[in-house]
Amino acid sequence: MRRAAEAIEEGVAIALAAARLQVKNRILIDTIAQDDDFDHSAFLPYAKDSLLALASEQERASEAVRTQRAKAWGRHSDPHGTHDYRDRDVRNLRKRAKQYAGVAKKLRGLAEDEDTLQNLVEAARDAAWHDVESTLERRLQIEAMRPDDDPDYDIMREARMQALRLVDLQTLASDTKKRQQAREAQSEAG
Repeated sequence: MRRAAEAIEEGVAIALAAARLQVKNRILIDTIAQDDDFDHSAFLPYAKDSLLALASEQERASEAVRTQRAKAWGRHSDPHGTHDYRDRDVRNLRKRAKQYAGVAKKLRGLAEDEDTLQNLVEAARDAAWHDVESTLERRLQIEAMRPDDDPDYDIMREARMQALRLVDLQTLASDTKKRQQAREAQSEAG
């Protein structure tokens, strides 16, 4: 019984991590991509929906294992693959179905718990902020780096110079030519 409870708790922990990731991504999309302000309460319904969706997924997994168990019962031949279950697998399949159902039940309970939802959104917000912070930090290090701080400066210098000649200077020349033509056309019209 203890092992089943541990398996359920582990499944819940994994599901909570998945829900936190889903909420974190929603926070990043809504606050950065859509330029919205962070409103803690706006993400509570999404957190609840994430937990309920994960609970439904666990229920479907439980039902699939029950179906596999029914097919395996009474079959005593050698299996033809990993998921080709036999009668000797019935006991483990029953345990697995109960564990999936247990995780689903726990997740449904957590989805109704206001404190859990608050904590989930807060943890997701912290994770989102950490992602933004890391990205800004990397960007600032790259933008502010001086040649003598970059150990790969000499190695990459030739590639950067070639890109400057082949891409940047060509683009600059093309843009300058277009602006010159536009000025000439404007002065002819005026």
